[in-house]
Amino acid sequence: MQEVIIAPSILSLDYSKPSEQLNELAQSHAKWVHFDVMDGHFVPNLTFGPDLLKGFKKALPQKMDVHIMVEDARRYADVFMDAGADVLTFHSEALNNDIDAICSLCAHIRERGVLAGVSVRPKTSVDALLPHLDQIDVLLIMSVEPGFGGQPFMEDVLDKVKKARAVIEERNLSTRIEIDGGINDQTAKLAVSAGCDTLVAGSYVFKKDIAAAVDSLLCQ
Repeated sequence: MQEVIIAPSILSLDYSKPSEQLNELAQSHAKWVHFDVMDGHFVPNLTFGPDLLKGFKKALPQKMDVHIMVEDARRYADVFMDAGADVLTFHSEALNNDIDAICSLCAHIRERGVLAGVSVRPKTSVDALLPHLDQIDVLLIMSVEPGFGGQPFMEDVLDKVKKARAVIEERNLSTRIEIDGGINDQTAKLAVSAGCDTLVAGSYVFKKDIAAAVDSLLCQ
């Protein structure tokens, strides 16, 4: 398995003291920053636009891990790649779980020199994606229902992680398995043991000493 990467979710940033927290984040051992985009339709929440991504891109040294929870995935993939995404993850469900459409969008993202990610909700199977993991750079398993931070971790999604990890190891692929939702020092252990190598953490990181919280997640 590859080196574990921590991707703090900027959704949980304390916006009463953004400069202080961004400075702490920049100096931490986090290698990615997770940037959630929600359109109010695909999920019942609204978050960030491309101009904010451009600002974070200038302020932070980490790679921008952009997760678009939107209905028009093809359109917004380009919008956020133009804004500086280093990793662009869209939802399988936004393309009606159509594997041809999913692989086509992954190819388009990769052609632009960006890592292509596909995400699934907790109740969505990964089985149709498994034969195509060679075309997916990041498989993002949601361990909460997407839309809001602070939800409890859903441990049963780890069965999907184990399935994907087995395929990745068997085929010697470089696909990363990312998990998002309810990650803390305890659930991180479960996730890494199941086969995750990329951990998104929001509240756990930004409501503590940021550098120490990131380090605690790396010690799994």
